[in-house]
Amino acid sequence: MTIPARVVVGISGASGALLGIRIVEILAAAQCETHLVVSRSGERTMAHEAGTDALQRLRSIATCWHPIDHVGATIASGSFRTAGMIVAPCSMRSLSAIASSAADNLLVRAADVHLKERRPLVLLARETPLHLGHIRLMAAATEIGAIIAPPVPAYYRRPQSVAEIVEHTARRAIDLLKLDIPALAEPWDGLA
Repeated sequence: MTIPARVVVGISGASGALLGIRIVEILAAAQCETHLVVSRSGERTMAHEAGTDALQRLRSIATCWHPIDHVGATIASGSFRTAGMIVAPCSMRSLSAIASSAADNLLVRAADVHLKERRPLVLLARETPLHLGHIRLMAAATEIGAIIAPPVPAYYRRPQSVAEIVEHTARRAIDLLKLDIPALAEPWDGLA
């Protein structure tokens, strides 16, 4: 019997909630066990960008939803094995807390657990333009093991809609976890 992959998805308050939503949808469709944690700012941003019922819909898709203040949740422990974690979008506030191990909420604590257990942690850092402080935070997070993957559109794919950009970015982020599920992001086959 094959055990499904277990993935933690965090959604913070930066713009781009559709990325986190789509990641959970893709993982659920692939029959991965998904554990969702959303910051309070993430809830507000999601309501603005995806509608007031978006969080409720997402909670119904995820295998398990964890309240942001529940630091005693399963995902707060290294003994709760996962294939990795994606924070999409990842605000600079969350990135700062992750880079400095300031685990004052469950999203940051779960990210910290992934780093200490040497499990993949993918951060879709969402800010532009960047100042030196942002760049230093990204470097610090990278130095302790995180994968920084800003949601930059793959223009070479000639996307025709925001939905296509979200789809490719979400699939690419999941690919970074190296899960044993069918290929997600369409591979580049070079220029003709």
